[in-house]
Amino acid sequence: MFIAMNRFKIIKGKEEIFESIWKNRDSHLENVPGFKNFNLIKGKEEEEFVIYASHSTWESEKSFLAWTKSEAFKEAHKNAGQHREIYIGHPEFEGFNVIL
Repeated sequence: MFIAMNRFKIIKGKEEIFESIWKNRDSHLENVPGFKNFNLIKGKEEEEFVIYASHSTWESEKSFLAWTKSEAFKEAHKNAGQHREIYIGHPEFEGFNVIL
């Protein structure tokens, strides 16, 4: 199994906007081969921002990488550049192979 995570720093006071974007987007994941599940998780609050992470689970890293090259990925990310004003920096990707 493989876990893919993107960490986001969201400017304090913009959390509702960020959460609404994710709640209302079509991820195009439901029919992607190898996809298991998705969670948007909220972490600690700092003075200027709040940490969020998108967390998806895949059958394998190969399945995840195939998705990143697919039309479903392009469609899900076509508006990714909008709302830059709510972010501090770019998302930080982390990928993990599950051991246990």
